[in-house]
Amino acid sequence: MAAILSAVALAGCEEKKTGGEAEGKYETLKLKYEGSVGTVTYPELAQDLGYLDPIKLEWIGNTISGPASIQNAATGETDFGGAFNGAIAKLIASGAPLKSVIGYYGSDEDTYMGYYVLDGSPIKNAKDLIGKKVGMNTMGAHSEFILKEYLKQNGLTEDEIKQVTLVVVPPVNTEQALRQKQIDVAVLSGMLRDRALDNGGITKLFSDYDLFGSFTAGSLVFTERFIKENPNTVKKFVEATAKAIEWTRTTPKEEVIARFESIIEKRGRKEDTETIKYWKSPGIAEKGGYIKESEFKVWVDWLEKGGEFKNGQVKLDDLYTNEFNPYKQEIENK
Repeated sequence: MAAILSAVALAGCEEKKTGGEAEGKYETLKLKYEGSVGTVTYPELAQDLGYLDPIKLEWIGNTISGPASIQNAATGETDFGGAFNGAIAKLIASGAPLKSVIGYYGSDEDTYMGYYVLDGSPIKNAKDLIGKKVGMNTMGAHSEFILKEYLKQNGLTEDEIKQVTLVVVPPVNTEQALRQKQIDVAVLSGMLRDRALDNGGITKLFSDYDLFGSFTAGSLVFTERFIKENPNTVKKFVEATAKAIEWTRTTPKEEVIARFESIIEKRGRKEDTETIKYWKSPGIAEKGGYIKESEFKVWVDWLEKGGEFKNGQVKLDDLYTNEFNPYKQEIENK
């Protein structure tokens, strides 16, 4: 963490991106970001739909980890990143000057994160997970928080919870790891989950939707300095991303999938488009990715109860802002 914060300080000394690089009212016309293999992010969709013009995205690589994504945003390797809200709260509490500006993923009845076992597995409840291995994409993020909440809700003690082993497995390999019995439980979500279900032989133990219902789970972040120096660019980015989210909500599923396939093919990263066929819904609770206070409060409270935060250490207003969201007034005036 000290290394991350040191890099943040160095990034803060970099020259502001203004002048010849920007035209018109936007402070910069280029945003560095990380993508995800075989999927399309909402900023990428916004760019393809023309909502982001004249600003362009500059892809610098892919990430499979939300915590790594927001760390890269904090250090200036990228201009924005995205992660689970609990992970964002932890990094900001450690001193990283980040601010969440729009929700970008979550869970609903069609799109959720599930914890799966093989058919016939002896694991039937939370107690059965003691001594077992749970495969997930990264530690300290959505998958771990939800698992521990499930275990706590079902009466496991802290000592028992520590006996559940967490194993990091790339999302594209998680199904295979479960079927080869390298892990006992696989955390699967979205299109990878639906493909695994189509292959058969697995059963859901529980899901985040079972625990919390529909909710937005993660947000996109910028550094506070970037927001201060590039307010018009950030506003355009949030507006475009919010419109892209709503485009997927109001457009026939087949058309959304076809657009995603086209984007993946055009960007030429040698990706398989098979998984994208399983897309069902945006999974974002509020219109345009508007962030509700409760979507951070639940995790801040959880971290305080677990002793990772001191009471009052983190102020919710320091974690996010809806000031750039074009649907803010509509939602708050309801």
